[in-house]
Amino acid sequence: MARRRNPFPALVVVALLPALALGGCWQFAKGRAPEGVSVPDDTVTPDSTGSSTPADVSLATPVLSLRRAPAMLARDVNLASFVATAQGFLPQIDSTSCVAISVDGQPVASQNADLPLRPASTVKVVTASVALEVLGAEYTYTTEVRGNLAGGVVQGNLYLVGGGDPVLSNSWWNGPNAKYPPFNTTSIEALADNIVAAGVTSIGGSVVGDAGRYDSEWYAPTWGSDVRFTEGGPITALLANDSREAIDRSSNDPVVGAATVLTQLLQERGVTVAGAPAAGTTDGSAAIAAVQSHPLRDILAEMLTTSDNNTAEMILKEIGLVAGGAGTREAGLAVVTSTLQGWGIPLDGVVLVDGSGLSDENRLTCGTLLALIQRAPVDGPIGQGMAIAGQAGGTLSDAFEDTALAGLLRGKTGTLYNYDDGIGGKPAAKALCGYVPQEGGGAIQFAILLNGPQIAEKVEYRPIWDAFGAVLLSYPSGPTVADLTPR
Repeated sequence: MARRRNPFPALVVVALLPALALGGCWQFAKGRAPEGVSVPDDTVTPDSTGSSTPADVSLATPVLSLRRAPAMLARDVNLASFVATAQGFLPQIDSTSCVAISVDGQPVASQNADLPLRPASTVKVVTASVALEVLGAEYTYTTEVRGNLAGGVVQGNLYLVGGGDPVLSNSWWNGPNAKYPPFNTTSIEALADNIVAAGVTSIGGSVVGDAGRYDSEWYAPTWGSDVRFTEGGPITALLANDSREAIDRSSNDPVVGAATVLTQLLQERGVTVAGAPAAGTTDGSAAIAAVQSHPLRDILAEMLTTSDNNTAEMILKEIGLVAGGAGTREAGLAVVTSTLQGWGIPLDGVVLVDGSGLSDENRLTCGTLLALIQRAPVDGPIGQGMAIAGQAGGTLSDAFEDTALAGLLRGKTGTLYNYDDGIGGKPAAKALCGYVPQEGGGAIQFAILLNGPQIAEKVEYRPIWDAFGAVLLSYPSGPTVADLTPR
């Protein structure tokens, strides 16, 4: 479906009148400037020697034209119509849900924006935002092996030391949900290759996994039994293939599981290993080999696009370790809260108990989510890391696919079924927040949280999403930023 393009020439002319008035004022000021005060002339520019040479006047758009601020002009021309359309949508948001919309930070419409609701996986936007602040977009994780190596033989154990890498994987691992496979992963096969390249031919003891970087809490205590392991966890500083030793086999202990995977890979490469895989603590021996992750911006893209719960929880513990003094969920949440407070993000009614949104006890508001979306530009790591409507591999792959939002809208979804008894218990949640980039620059920013019985089912939420999508597509009704850029 093609997006509407109406140049509204009359409106543009009216909008440009202030520029003509400014131009007249400038000429008047130039003529009335007191002696000793120079008014710059835009027809000449000093060259490198200090002399004046004619300026490049190849652009037809005057310096003082409002075309020099096309985003602002496009908003001014289009905002009133968009506000009216959005206001017409608001009655579809009842007292159990909320919505908030802005364009380049300018408020458009909202309903129940301060109401604390179940946010589901949109909590990952909070985790990602704070991770970029605390860790930095180029932050990397290192998984290493240590031991006493002499003449190709590791005397005693080879220690596999977890560095908190959430996407350490075999090439065969397709994730817990094959519809959204992990990407930007760290190859554990590459680690095995590096060990062999370091000269290791045999290990006198065992491959021993060390997960001491984080605490021993595998699951957030508020997670229900229906989501543990299948949706999230176990969470440790050493995790390979989300605790799978093979495509069809999981491990009772994720640390032993990772050691088992590495043992198998080494044996496939001709390295003999005397002992069975185990969990333990490194003895302080020297590093032999390592493998490094992609930069954090890429790992966040994997987390946001596929809604990877383990990645979110491990990043939360890394935040706690780096900025809170402990690799724990609680330390991470304390840093998250203090960071949001420092940014001035509204936190009334907000409750955060994990980093992924799996817990039913999390609460966010549309106002809080929108403030975070507004703070992160659409062309930054968060905006670029989100799933894209109608694009395979992400949680929006089948959303808005028959509309002009396909390939355009970038968003973070959230879903909680809360089917504790297989029929329906607590209110469910369906959430979406993100951006609709605009041609030539700028973006619509939005957050919509739907709570209620059965709302996570397509038959319940899709009519609301479809109506909301139509609202988003109504902007701009007049000239775009691209239409108004300098000529």
